[in-house]
Amino acid sequence: MGKSDEQPSIHVGTVSNSAIGIGNSNTVTNTNNYAEPSRDPAQEELLLAVRGLRADLERLVANDATVVLDAELVSTEEEIEEEGQATPGRLARLRAALTAAGPGVELLASGAAAVAAVGALLGG
Repeated sequence: MGKSDEQPSIHVGTVSNSAIGIGNSNTVTNTNNYAEPSRDPAQEELLLAVRGLRADLERLVANDATVVLDAELVSTEEEIEEEGQATPGRLARLRAALTAAGPGVELLASGAAAVAAVGALLGG
């Protein structure tokens, strides 16, 4: 068998997270979807409220309670971003920090939104 009688060959190395097609008139569909799963609307609402309240807290005079609240807001935001949701334990700590920060925080529209979002997720 001479060179002209050999069948063409193809070597494919490592392929990951891809789809390939070989030959004429091929159609390739990659069904791997690596996009972030969509969040629960209630968790998305909480995330927006947390971000709004953090921005508003920067305009207030800080005290021990608002410093703790800001730390809980940061942790809540990170948990939702990384895990897709805030756990019940995190929500309980956030609720306690909101309560400890006092009615001044709840008078802010963002504070009221955060209180409402936490209440909706914790059931009350």
